[in-house]
Amino acid sequence: MNLHNLTPAKGSTKSTKRIARGQGSGHGGTSTRGHKGQKSRSGYSRKVGFEGGQMPLQRRVPKFGFKNINRVEYKAINLDIIQSLIDRKNVLEITPEILKENGLIGNNDLVKVLGRGELKVKISVTAHKFSQTAKSSIESAGGNCSEI
Repeated sequence: MNLHNLTPAKGSTKSTKRIARGQGSGHGGTSTRGHKGQKSRSGYSRKVGFEGGQMPLQRRVPKFGFKNINRVEYKAINLDIIQSLIDRKNVLEITPEILKENGLIGNNDLVKVLGRGELKVKISVTAHKFSQTAKSSIESAGGNCSEI
């Protein structure tokens, strides 16, 4: 089997309906639009969400909640991820730049170090925020934490 002889399964594809190509096609005359009325005219378009005059769903359902414009999003990095990075790459310190190089965070992400897992190595970690458990774990392993 090669790319040039691949075909769809039998019966899975249908030929398109050729509309407005004469009476012999079976779709001539009114071109499957029925007789008269707004929907038969060219240029007709229904409003998005229109339900035939029934109150549309987006207007029936109540609004709720709000978006806090002052929210600060942090990318969570746990201690077990830091430990696996140390094991794989033999890094001596953790900074947002090193995390970015290894694909753990994006360009403009703020980093918060969380306390899942444990560290076996003395290491200095630089991040935007630390949880209490992460800070105590890093310092108990002999490392130090510095906030940006």
